[in-house]
Amino acid sequence: MHPRQIPMPRRAAQENVLKLTKAAIAGVSLAPGQSERVIWDAELRGFGYRLRGSRGFWVIRPPRAGGKSSLFTIGAADTIDLASARRAAGEKLAKAALGENPALARQEQRAQAAVTLGSTLEQYEKDARKRMRPSSLANLRTHINTHWHPLHGLPLASVTRSSVATRLREITEESGPHASVRARRMLSAVYVWAIGEGLAESNPVLGTNAPTDEVRRDRVLSLPELALIWRALPQGDFSAVVRLLILTGQRRDEVAEMRWDELDLDARLWRLPPSRTKNKRAHTVPLPACAVDILKSVPIRAGRDLVFGTGSGGFSGFSKSKAALDRQVSLEEPWRLHDLRRSAATGMAEIGVMPHVIEAALNHVSGHRAGVAGIYNRARYEAETRDALSRWGDEVERVCAGK
Repeated sequence: MHPRQIPMPRRAAQENVLKLTKAAIAGVSLAPGQSERVIWDAELRGFGYRLRGSRGFWVIRPPRAGGKSSLFTIGAADTIDLASARRAAGEKLAKAALGENPALARQEQRAQAAVTLGSTLEQYEKDARKRMRPSSLANLRTHINTHWHPLHGLPLASVTRSSVATRLREITEESGPHASVRARRMLSAVYVWAIGEGLAESNPVLGTNAPTDEVRRDRVLSLPELALIWRALPQGDFSAVVRLLILTGQRRDEVAEMRWDELDLDARLWRLPPSRTKNKRAHTVPLPACAVDILKSVPIRAGRDLVFGTGSGGFSGFSKSKAALDRQVSLEEPWRLHDLRRSAATGMAEIGVMPHVIEAALNHVSGHRAGVAGIYNRARYEAETRDALSRWGDEVERVCAGK
């Protein structure tokens, strides 16, 4: 507990000076009509025990210029033992003898305590709104509100390398190494920003071990692996989202934020407007029959056009859901949801789909689909992508059924 300045009582009488021991303190009492009493230690000058009402407190009285002095409370006697209080008193009295003002030190400690990791993350998030894309901002908020939430109450100056390393291990266990790597990178960026703003003196992330076994960026899941994942998925929105990612190869947020007004289930089409795609191009996804069945099984929530989730941005909670899935299915290599897009592309190639058709199905623009040629061939691509995704859906369904 930090020192608390209180008015100086009347000068202590000689009988109020004795060697402070547990027995001596136990014998201290108030005279009738007396509201408080201070007993000073005969061995450590300036260290005392203050009885006020029914509670006792450890105090110090450091010397000050001009002969004036004040009492400062170290802490309550029922929470700090005598030996610890004596050590703390000795340190504070020594600093006071060197010219440190306990009152000013307390003000500085209060100011530092007010700047917590949580308040700093909040300031960083406000600053990031000016320069981050919505998807990046959403990832940042996940790190702030989920991954680093247990440390929010710590003063920024009290966040140590050890506390960061411990939390990184917990994130790895809860959400996997990929999430831990990203959380570590994000917190380091926050501290670099905080140092530039004068809020921090150092970066406790530096020197911590980066989580191992981060997922390779070229990870492709085999059909048997996809089948294991498919069968292990629980009922609910996360299951539907993951299965649609496998079947369509579209991007995670495109599926998670799917809207009913984008779907024509009778025609087996999903039409994404430019505002919903990464490359800002309208995209039509011909849906395999099993994808239509999945969507028909999703309950329509009254007054809500978003297919999945209950929040304002579609399905959320990927980290926890993915971590739970990983506990059910242990593959030889770590994987992430974005790998399902690459796996769908590879799977279609393995059943004979041409590269330009795969790119059309995934709304990926490269040399095959750029410029006038891409626009001219759009109608033909729709027929070919319908065939490609239908064949891919049949293949996934066959393997998942164990055939």
